[in-house]
Amino acid sequence: MIIFGTRGYLYQLAILTLVCGRCGNPSAHTLRKRVTKFTLFFIPLFPVSVKYATQCTFCGAETKIIKEQADPLLAQAAAGQAPAQQPYGQPQPPQQQPYQP
Repeated sequence: MIIFGTRGYLYQLAILTLVCGRCGNPSAHTLRKRVTKFTLFFIPLFPVSVKYATQCTFCGAETKIIKEQADPLLAQAAAGQAPAQQPYGQPQPPQQQPYQP
């Protein structure tokens, strides 16, 4: 009898300040990596899938991103630089200009 299956692992890679695509607030976002591994006799052997996501700590919205988007965010967090505030998810409406008579 062979026992096999999969098991998920969730890693928090960084905490970044970004503009949320849902609520529009500049808030902390957690950069997470979810790895699903194939297991044999409850021993994880190799990864089956790897997915990245950011989650807004203000509204809780989670946005899936690809590895090519996660790498620069992780590099900015490791360098200790404040990343450019970029919206992830839905695009933001244009901001109104102040009235000048």
